[in-house]
Amino acid sequence: MKLKTGKPQTADQIDLNRRHAIQSGGLAIAFLWLGGSGIASAAINARRQPGDAAAALADGNPAFAPNAFIRIGTDGTVRLVMPMVEMGQAIYTGSSMLLAEELGIGMDQITVEHSPPSDDLYGMPLLGGQITGGSTSTRGTWQVLREAGAVARTLLVAAAAAQWHVDPATCTVDRGMVRHTPSGRSIGFGAVASAAAQLPMPDKVQLKDPKDFQVIGKPLRRVDSADKVKGATQFGLDVRVPGMKIAVVKACPTFGGKLASVDDKAARAIPGVVDVIRIGDAVAVVGEHFWAAKQGLEALGITWDRGENANLTTQQLRDALAESALNGKSIVAREVGSRPADGKTVESVYQLPMLAHATMEPLNATVFVTSDKCEIWLGTQVPARVLDVAAKITGLSKDKIIVHNQYLGGGFGRRLETDSVEQALALAKQVSYPLKVVWTREEDIRHDRVRPMYHDRISAVLDANGRPAWYGYRTSGGTVLGRWAPMAMGKDGLDSDAVECVAEVPYEIPNLKVEWIRHDMPPGLIVGWWRGVGSTHNLFVVESFMDELAHHAGKDPLEYRRALLQKNPRSLALLNLAAEKIGWGGQPLPARVGRGIALGEPFGSRVCAIVETEVTPQGEIRLRRAVVTLDCGIAVNPSSIEAQIQGGLLFGFSAALYSEITIKDGAIEQSNFHDYRNLRINETPLIEVHRIENSETPGGLGEVGTAIAAPALANAIFAATGVRLYKLPVDRNLLVQDAEALKRVVSATVASTGRNDA
Repeated sequence: MKLKTGKPQTADQIDLNRRHAIQSGGLAIAFLWLGGSGIASAAINARRQPGDAAAALADGNPAFAPNAFIRIGTDGTVRLVMPMVEMGQAIYTGSSMLLAEELGIGMDQITVEHSPPSDDLYGMPLLGGQITGGSTSTRGTWQVLREAGAVARTLLVAAAAAQWHVDPATCTVDRGMVRHTPSGRSIGFGAVASAAAQLPMPDKVQLKDPKDFQVIGKPLRRVDSADKVKGATQFGLDVRVPGMKIAVVKACPTFGGKLASVDDKAARAIPGVVDVIRIGDAVAVVGEHFWAAKQGLEALGITWDRGENANLTTQQLRDALAESALNGKSIVAREVGSRPADGKTVESVYQLPMLAHATMEPLNATVFVTSDKCEIWLGTQVPARVLDVAAKITGLSKDKIIVHNQYLGGGFGRRLETDSVEQALALAKQVSYPLKVVWTREEDIRHDRVRPMYHDRISAVLDANGRPAWYGYRTSGGTVLGRWAPMAMGKDGLDSDAVECVAEVPYEIPNLKVEWIRHDMPPGLIVGWWRGVGSTHNLFVVESFMDELAHHAGKDPLEYRRALLQKNPRSLALLNLAAEKIGWGGQPLPARVGRGIALGEPFGSRVCAIVETEVTPQGEIRLRRAVVTLDCGIAVNPSSIEAQIQGGLLFGFSAALYSEITIKDGAIEQSNFHDYRNLRINETPLIEVHRIENSETPGGLGEVGTAIAAPALANAIFAATGVRLYKLPVDRNLLVQDAEALKRVVSATVASTGRNDA
């Protein structure tokens, strides 16, 4: 469903002589500092750049390569080089639509290819490097990819018009053809590609008026769906290289531990085992095939030096974090006004666990290192960073290293890290053949760079009407940015991600104070970004607390939020639409069925979710229905938007219901989907997505559904049971209606079925 609001945009005339970064609805641009260079990377550009000629040459020297993204041959074939990576979020489709719209070709005429590693050519404006993450891809390329298509179209039209001796303004373009209607002439892109390549870059190009869009805004199928359906898409795990051997690896289970010794006699006796390779904290068995390598790994006799974290537990981490939250030095992220002396004070403490990424495709990398060359095949969210670490580890110059990026079988932030390829490079340096290094799922989960755990104290002072006259938020946890890009930390060492969606809230609250306390994990326990990043954590706390305030004020959660959104019409419209679609306040719900609301403005979009949940007397949770309303500005591909929200919501529900990484004896306890589980298909609710359509610049989507899932679910559970959840994942013991009744149910089940696992 779409509701249209606002006036359509007018056509934009783009001046390519000015250096533009991005126009993103007033969002501030935070350039990350990359590697050890100490300078921020340039943003992608629709014009030719210094590195374009070399990139085009390496790409087969096509007849027409006006910028880093478009390649057109004399036969008329059109290839689009994608600046981002595809990990299931359909960005290849959305980016193709932006380029195709302005270039004047159909989606069926496009061949897409992965971009090579280059911060200069493919650096994302919102992130300052060749990075796919943070729901920035469409926001960061909305303008520039359309411009890139318009640049190519302008040059192709100019070349055709010169050949015909006509005014370019009298020509049109569609489906890869330049047409001159007055004379009835037409010519294909391929026939004028070489001539177009000789023309100077246009100073200005005209972008289409949105009312003339033929591609953008249409619900199109994905450009990669056909190959995925028939199994032809190549992920990193699918790579095959002549002469390749396969290595299965095991690293020290404890954080910061080392390899002490290995008895490999039994492993080497297994048919198909080729070699056993050691590095500082891991050992790998190389086989002719995966099964031989895996059997060999299991046959090793390994002794580990478990290191200083050998006795570390989850409880120790929680206790240290709670102490830091209470007594640690805070950094003020935002402060407005002051705390009133009078009014009712409400205060709560929330705790969130460490989480793993658990992608469907475990980590892997295929590497071939010789004395003068290195080739790498893998799926990564940071191709240029992979190039940097390969140069450092091999000692080769970057021009002797080739990175072949692949489709990613899930990323969620895990493939922003380079630890797996660093390990693969260290192993591959010791052999003379191409080596595919595979982490089993158990190895992947047990050596994840987990989302930090958090300890948050939130409070509010309510006025006479029960509205917050002040709220304070004190969040404590680790910093990913502080490790990943320390020079991007803000004033006084603030990690802006730690206070995302809490320093700025949708509601009218006149006074507030938001603080962050940095609490680093023990050495070796490295934290990483997880889907939804800071918004996922903060929205759970803020929106759960908003429901709590409504309860203290004796107000309906919907009406309470409405009163605080009177000066925020866009978010109020989302709330009203969601309430209408789910039928809030209509027919009474059955016993132990409740509805919960969550509202937020993450990643440049606005979202509201209302979840309907049943909680059984035994404490089991059944997701009945979810209604999500979304204001993400101009929709590039409505089909992808719906899929992203659905997938993100289920990802968030899974984490809230089941997911937690725990530590025992210095090691992660979870290992696979049996103890780090996801929702099954029979457990998923009906999900409706309703979009408010307007002419605003597109917002992000990949993480929006995940960020809003947990608070809506928690509020629904409270509505069904009266139990407020201050920790995740959900503790079902808190939701049992009657312990004695539960015992009777279990006893009856055992008696009738003989099962004792009821």
